[in-house]
Amino acid sequence: MATSEILNETNDLAEQIFLKLGSIGLWLQAIGLIFVFWLAFQIINWVLSRRRIKKMNELIETLQNIEKKLDKAIKK
Repeated sequence: MATSEILNETNDLAEQIFLKLGSIGLWLQAIGLIFVFWLAFQIINWVLSRRRIKKMNELIETLQNIEKKLDKAIKK
């Protein structure tokens, strides 16, 4: 009798431990999924920002060339 009660309590304890570990695993999966989405969003933002910076640099170079040409035209 005593051993069967101990076995039952041990089984109940093991079930509770597995349930808690399972819920912790679900939380870790959710956090991992959020991290993956955040990382993807950051990469997309980085790529788009890089493109904008390249376009702005091209525009700055074009404006500098126009300014040089205007300076030459004014000096003549």
